[in-house]
Amino acid sequence: MLIKTKANILSSEVTDRAVFESRREFIKAATAFSAGFLLPSLGQAETGKYADVPVGPYSAKLEVTDREDVMSYTNYYEFSTNKQDSTVLAQALKIKPWSVEVVGEVEKPGVYDLEDILKDNPVEERIYRFRCVEAWSMVVPWIGFPLGDMLKRFKPTSKAKFVEFTTLYNPEIMTGQRSGVLDWPYVEGLRIDEAMHPLAIMATGMYGDELPKQNGAPLRLIVPWKYGFKSIKAIVKIRFMEHMPETAWHKSAPNENGFYANVNPEVSHPRWSQRRERVLGSSIFTPKRDTEKFNGYGAEVAGLYSGMDLKRYF
Repeated sequence: MLIKTKANILSSEVTDRAVFESRREFIKAATAFSAGFLLPSLGQAETGKYADVPVGPYSAKLEVTDREDVMSYTNYYEFSTNKQDSTVLAQALKIKPWSVEVVGEVEKPGVYDLEDILKDNPVEERIYRFRCVEAWSMVVPWIGFPLGDMLKRFKPTSKAKFVEFTTLYNPEIMTGQRSGVLDWPYVEGLRIDEAMHPLAIMATGMYGDELPKQNGAPLRLIVPWKYGFKSIKAIVKIRFMEHMPETAWHKSAPNENGFYANVNPEVSHPRWSQRRERVLGSSIFTPKRDTEKFNGYGAEVAGLYSGMDLKRYF
């Protein structure tokens, strides 16, 4: 089944390749923070590890945002509050080997190597809209696998009502964790039925190649009907819980970042409207795009919230 795309993004809304051009030239010549690695190319990938993966059944037929801009414009506060700095700073992070600890209300807790997880969960491409609570958006061809398929393998018990995810804590490399911006490590969560929905994926790549470090490598959550702060990066722990977890941004600013975080143009951020969004890379003369409820995925996910007041549970 394909995602309904009655309001597809127009070609005029797609990234302007001139955006960030001068900064990109600087980044290409830079070296990574406190390490001797050169930065990966920011050009459009023609071949890569996932160049031949199949297109998933829930991938939307949308024109994607330029890869260079997606790699160069990130909210990765573990490194910096500046959207461009993590492009350099994240290169020092070691992502191999990688493992994920599974705990809580499950029959099969343990520490699982990422390589073993990937063997059991074949990846596919999912082109999804991505919407930030800061009122900007983009379209990304993620590479990943259904989150629910992985979670079922751990055999959650009947007490598992929520799933909590935790990011790596490494302030020596992730220098933003030395600040008091958030209560580290970063924690996010979903209700179990949200986590099991087939639209929710674990991303391991994008644009036909491995996930760049500044975009959350090696394992990142993508829930396309929610605001981007739900897309927790560099996941090292998954906890199945009976009660709602206390997530990082909700703990920091509960009046601005609700637990459910469903894209809803009817609920304004306390400091700005959510009715329209700036498409990443578009010209300053391009009109903003009208924000769609559930980010355009209402036909698939609205039933999860039947009877809920989404102005209260935002």
